[in-house]
This record gives sequence, structure tokens and C-alpha cells, in this order.
Amino acid sequence: MAVIKTTESDVRLLARLMRAEAEGEGDLGMLMAGNVMVNRVRSACLDFVHIDNVERMVWQSPGGFEATQKGYFYQGAREREMNLARKLIRGERHHPAEFSLWFFRPTGSCPAQWWGQWNTGRYKLHCFYSPTSQDCPQVYSVF
Repeated sequence: MAVIKTTESDVRLLARLMRAEAEGEGDLGMLMAGNVMVNRVRSACLDFVHIDNVERMVWQSPGGFEATQKGYFYQGAREREMNLARKLIRGERHHPAEFSLWFFRPTGSCPAQWWGQWNTGRYKLHCFYSPTSQDCPQVYSVF
């Protein structure tokens, strides 16, 4: 069962964004970046109140993804990344990104907080940040 509504076009768009943001971190890194992306669609809270589908999530401005400004994002989706995107759409989650709404790549260590949100861990080059359950209960809901 899907945790967000998607079309095949949404799957391709999500796959392209996952690859553009985290391909260098392998499948697991792309899955973690994708957790953040799917969580933004699922959670009508904080900066994501009006982000209710994949297209709005990808193109959110301000607060969207830097990769949409790079040429690599505009290459077609590959089957490998589309399969990863489908796993996330079905609800697969990966620590430390399972409840995260933000990630970024610092030049050094992960700050304890980023934009007022707490660090939940790091995977390779990306640090992940999750809201509290009081600020965003939807992200913690069970499917």
C-alpha cells in the first residue's frame, strides 16, 4: 500500500531528485534522501503545510532542493532509481532519515541543530534532521 499518492510521472520525478541529491552515496544514501522527500509530502506541518504531492515537494521554493538547479537533475530517470522510489512510496524507511524532513551536506561535522531541528544522524556526507513529534506528528505516524 502506498503512503503517498503518485503517478508514474511522480515516480520518475522522485527518482530523478533522489539520484541528483545523493547518487554518490549509493542506494542507501538515495533511499535516505528519498525518505526526506516522501516525508515532506506526507506531513502537512512546518514548512510543508501545502506540500501534498511529489511535484510540489520537488519544486518547493523557498526551501526546496538545490539539485533542481543543476543539469544532472534533468536527465531521464533510470529503472534502478525508479525501483528505489517505489520502495519509499510503499513506506520503506531508513535510519537516520526515517522521520526526517531535512538533510544537508556540511563541510565538517553535523551541527546538533539545523534551522531549529535536531540532528538524527549522518550517512556518509549528509546529515539528517527531524522535527519533534509535537511540531509534526504526521511524520511519526504508522502506515
